[in-house]
Amino acid sequence: MPYTPHTKEDVSSMLDTIALKDESELFDTIPKELRAKSFDLPEGMSEFEAYETLKKIAKKNKNDKVLFMGGGYYEHIIPSVVDALSMRSEFYTAYTPYQAEASQGTLQALYEYQSLICRLFEMDVTNASMYDGGTALAEAALMSIRARRRDKVLLDYRVNPIYKDIVKTYLKTRGFEVVEVGKEGIEIDKDDILEHIDESIASYIFQNPNFFGSIEEYDEIISALHEKKALAIGLFYPISLGILKTPGEMGVDITCADGQSLGNYLGFGGPSFGIMATKKEFMRQIPGRIAGKTIDINGKTAYVLTLQAREQHIRREKATSNICSNQNLMALRATIFLSSIGKEGFKDMAEQNLQNANYLKEKLSAINGVQILNNAYTFNEFVIKLPKSSSEILNGFRQRGIYAGIDLSKLYKGFENSLLVAVTEKRTKEQLDEYVSVLKDLL
Repeated sequence: MPYTPHTKEDVSSMLDTIALKDESELFDTIPKELRAKSFDLPEGMSEFEAYETLKKIAKKNKNDKVLFMGGGYYEHIIPSVVDALSMRSEFYTAYTPYQAEASQGTLQALYEYQSLICRLFEMDVTNASMYDGGTALAEAALMSIRARRRDKVLLDYRVNPIYKDIVKTYLKTRGFEVVEVGKEGIEIDKDDILEHIDESIASYIFQNPNFFGSIEEYDEIISALHEKKALAIGLFYPISLGILKTPGEMGVDITCADGQSLGNYLGFGGPSFGIMATKKEFMRQIPGRIAGKTIDINGKTAYVLTLQAREQHIRREKATSNICSNQNLMALRATIFLSSIGKEGFKDMAEQNLQNANYLKEKLSAINGVQILNNAYTFNEFVIKLPKSSSEILNGFRQRGIYAGIDLSKLYKGFENSLLVAVTEKRTKEQLDEYVSVLKDLL
């Protein structure tokens, strides 16, 4: 990392300019009782020494484990071309197109990203990405409230629990009502949801496959919503759309997703980006920014930022959102990823996820005392119930270099000794068989 240290003369000059005697005066607004007595900082290091120190710290991270954890973030194969192109300085340094006319390459990449997302989700329009899947879902809820001028949203029980908290937090601070529906359980109770649909709600938010991995039919619910002029907001796992019905086919009004699985690594839960797409009629309600294509004064193709209804550009009270980041680099990686594997490659990847997960599910169901809790079809994630302590089982797996799943008892009541297991195309048959063998030993 390049250093840009200030000399004593630099510091003295800056303090003179702002009429201060000492750097500590910069913190006078912070009450003394809240300030640290001493930071106890070590002596400064050279660039080389700092780099070597950071390398030693980084080596403590474990990156040789076999992952069967999902819950919203997944380990997928990433073609080498994604790193090769996205790490070019032209892309890597131009993380957001602040000066649009001077950012033609970045804007064209975003335009292509939007085109790919619209085709994948079969929706009319998408923005140039958002912060992550959870905030995209919360913004979709606010978008439905603006579009329908109603102040209540239905939120399905089976939506990712972290995302649910984000939605509730966003809407509570605005004075809007969030009603959790669907009763507790892995699969939906359609009757309970249908009972809550009336003219008072702006939208119903669901996830497919849901957080527990089950795939559901929502046609009846979406029809009921549209009869009451309410919107259907769907949260989807992008890779599953290689074989599952798309949001456009289902009649979803606003669709969201987390884009980590599209060419981005698992780095402590990220980096990631949010996807939001919608029907053309709601285009002017979409937050963030949209990259558009036009013709300049000389008749040449030009790319622009359009429909920027953000607080940076218009009066705050008129803005659709205060979202200022479009996670450009992560969206670029998704663009390269989707372009490189193509339509058939994407379908093949989805099918491998499905086949691998079904293979493991079948093997686990044959173990005495192990129960598969999903009654509905699943994609690449499912729930197993164990006859022993889940924390004890997980610890045993970890000692053998395997992260065996997510302990659902930490997230939900009534899921004691239950694991959420995810299987992607990266898991080999040998690894799947080893999972079964280790679980038998631990039981």
